[in-house]
Amino acid sequence: MPAEPFPAESPVPDDPRHPLHQLTTAELRTYRRELEHALKVLAEAPVSVQLAESLSLVLAEQESRTRIQEGNGK
Repeated sequence: MPAEPFPAESPVPDDPRHPLHQLTTAELRTYRRELEHALKVLAEAPVSVQLAESLSLVLAEQESRTRIQEGNGK
């Protein structure tokens, strides 16, 4: 009997272990890239709405950190 191929890994990233505000900058960047990749792969899938929402939260957190770093934490 021929060996069955391994199932393709899901492009949907796991939720981070911690809330977004507790992730390091590198973890946040990695999670953002994973979400962006998943959205490209699953553009027409129902899960894409959830991925887009998660991505918008990540982008908001990154923008907040940029404002704080630049001294405009308003």
